[in-house]
Amino acid sequence: MSKGIGSLLPVLPSYWAFRNIGGKGPLPLNFTLSLLYACNSRCKTCNVYERKVKIFSVEEYDRFLSTVGRVPYWFTLSGGEPFIRKDIVDIVKVVYERCRPKIINIPHNGTFPDTTAGRVEQMARACPESEIIINVSLDELGPKHDEIRQTKDNFEMATRTFESLKALDVPNLTVGIHTVISKFNVENFPNVYRGLTSMNPDSYITEIAEERDELQTLGTGITPTIDQYGRAIDFLLSQVRTKRFDGVARITQSFRLEYYKLAKQAVREKRQTTPCYAGWASCQISPDGDVWPCCIRGESAGSLRENGYDFPAIWRGERMEGIRRSIRNRECACPLANASYTNIMLSPTALAKAGVNYLKLSAAAMLRSHDGDGVAPGSIAGPTGAGPAPS
Repeated sequence: MSKGIGSLLPVLPSYWAFRNIGGKGPLPLNFTLSLLYACNSRCKTCNVYERKVKIFSVEEYDRFLSTVGRVPYWFTLSGGEPFIRKDIVDIVKVVYERCRPKIINIPHNGTFPDTTAGRVEQMARACPESEIIINVSLDELGPKHDEIRQTKDNFEMATRTFESLKALDVPNLTVGIHTVISKFNVENFPNVYRGLTSMNPDSYITEIAEERDELQTLGTGITPTIDQYGRAIDFLLSQVRTKRFDGVARITQSFRLEYYKLAKQAVREKRQTTPCYAGWASCQISPDGDVWPCCIRGESAGSLRENGYDFPAIWRGERMEGIRRSIRNRECACPLANASYTNIMLSPTALAKAGVNYLKLSAAAMLRSHDGDGVAPGSIAGPTGAGPAPS
């Protein structure tokens, strides 16, 4: 696989040893930086905008990331809505200059159609050795999407943003579509999938709506039933296996195919379907600088502001070790997509299955090329023949 996946293989045993034997261990491969809680949408599946904190500045990100170095492979810059921050391009530049990750992934609600493409082009050109992935969030079609997002003209703005991103001529940009599967759209998911994939995103990804303390959604009942989610995932798997992916999209979809099966199992069985490496190989930084193992636990191992922005000191401290013991004892379980990528990579069985997925997708792409089906590289042909993104 491309984008340096092979370069990770020699370091994986150090994470296995870190989790199973203990000791100080390496820093994470996968960072999620939650840039803010503020959001201009009022989604039925998320109330994160209700949280108020003093967010990290560009200078604070620079101080913290200077202690991290070039270990990380993958960064996700999340929110709230990340593009509300006028300094998001500067933050991306700091991430790149300090850490040189292979992937920088940013979800976006698409509500800034006049400015997003220009800012993303700045990011991509400033980070030539990283793949910039922008996943535009679309949960339904037309007015139904606006109803879920409770934002006027959200679908129209998001589609304009998506089209402007797809029109950019930069080689290290992947433009995808991301759907949250909730009780509000699960029964209509096949139609949602067909409509959104007909827009020809570079990749199409989904995640289940979860009740999280971080999102202020505990007790809201937004999660679909096990049977509803299972049917949606079965449909998705039946479609994705027949599509064509190229470049980084083929790698992420190879992992996604395995993730969907594991997520369905995790929802049904309420247990860790693979050993979880949140707190060992992946972590999240809250908008005000708390170090969490992941957003599901949302349990602080320490404040960067209170520890001189020294990430390794917190990562290797006693509070994080206590959190790791709980995770190692399987006292939590979830289908969180971002951490699951890392978990798959660190599970020999799951990684092998992802590798098989990659080979199958490669073979399908080669076959389609020989057949001359007219599908452009990097796109997905929808079920209707028209002719998706990630944590």
